[in-house]
Amino acid sequence: MLHQNFQLRTITAIFLFGLSFVIAQELKPIQLPQPQTEIGKPLMQALKLRASSRSFDVKPFSHQELSNLIWAAAGINRPESGKRTAPSARNWQEIDVYIALADGVYLYDAKTHSLNPVVTGDFRALCGVQDFVKSAPLNFIYVSDYSRIKSNDNDETKTIFTSADAGFMAQNVYLYCASQGLAVVVRGLIPKEKLAEALKLKPEQKILLSQTVGYPK
Repeated sequence: MLHQNFQLRTITAIFLFGLSFVIAQELKPIQLPQPQTEIGKPLMQALKLRASSRSFDVKPFSHQELSNLIWAAAGINRPESGKRTAPSARNWQEIDVYIALADGVYLYDAKTHSLNPVVTGDFRALCGVQDFVKSAPLNFIYVSDYSRIKSNDNDETKTIFTSADAGFMAQNVYLYCASQGLAVVVRGLIPKEKLAEALKLKPEQKILLSQTVGYPK
């Protein structure tokens, strides 16, 4: 009887593992709703409230909140030209925004305002070294693709420009969070090699910053 029970438990465990693996493989693109551009506090109030926080609730974001946040970071605000909410040096548009959620990591497509799956699984813990990173609902990962930088400038100048571009996006997120009462902090302390490997980044893609966002705890 004990042997039969053990076999049953083993079979059940294998079945559940297989089922969870199948479900995980079904990670699909997320078509985001249109951002709510009419909401929020006036700019000067948002600037007054802007702050970093390291205390986050684990409550996940709705697709609408995700839409608002990501559009604030890097959405297209001038459809006729395809230009974004954040400035880009010489309009290189070299910064990709990855979004680490509990079920996987997605890449933001500004043209379609959607999230495309990159890798299945919970990789939030690789977005930083602090404990709060792995349980907060969302981590932005700002990645520069140097192959899009069409310039004869030296590497130092390119690094300055692309770092500034990522900073503009992060500040947009800060102001949105201040306006909506969300908790947020940007960080440079990231296990970049491990995260780059998990995201299958190319050598010319460089992780610059990560930014944790959530509801206040």
